[in-house]
Amino acid sequence: MTDKRLVYILDDDVRVCSSLKSLLGSLGLDSVSFHSAQAYTSYRKQEAVSCLLLDINLPDANGLVLQQELDSSENPPIIFLTGYGDIASSVQAMKRGAIDFLPKPFQKSELLRAINEAFEKDMKSRMVRAELSQLHSRYSSLTPREREVLPLIVAGYLNKQTAAVLGIREITCQVHRAQIMKKMSARSLADLVRMATKLEVPLPAFYGEERTSASV
Repeated sequence: MTDKRLVYILDDDVRVCSSLKSLLGSLGLDSVSFHSAQAYTSYRKQEAVSCLLLDINLPDANGLVLQQELDSSENPPIIFLTGYGDIASSVQAMKRGAIDFLPKPFQKSELLRAINEAFEKDMKSRMVRAELSQLHSRYSSLTPREREVLPLIVAGYLNKQTAAVLGIREITCQVHRAQIMKKMSARSLADLVRMATKLEVPLPAFYGEERTSASV
């Protein structure tokens, strides 16, 4: 996880950008400013825990519309800064996950609080994405047969039941199970179940009378 902190500023007013950069600099924070939505979206984001200070009225986009467009991608948390805000806009922005909706002029303490909250949220999101990426990497190391065995043992099938479903020997199933636990770095069956859930591995319907306890 990177230790770098960065604030993106998206405002068409050059003076506002300059003022914000100066303020952020006095707080020891690096920043990059943009004057249009197109400039921001086309910029290759740096590897840093970050947030976006977003003006609601831009020359080429509405800030609320841009927020919605950025929802589905890995963009930093948004803090709206605006001199033309209204209650309806602020409610809409907050419902979509904005950290805050600050009217201009704002207090330095308010901005710093919102930025720290945004950094915390972005850091947690990055940790979740990093964990999921690691899980996908581990999952990709499984052989095709191990990927067939995994959902069965996660669903609670015993080795003999898994072997019967796949048409393999029970001892072979035990070997696959051990390899899966090792490759996935799972400390227990419950741990493996949690991993499979995060990976959204589809589970089969259970059959038979006996079942292991795979609940978390």
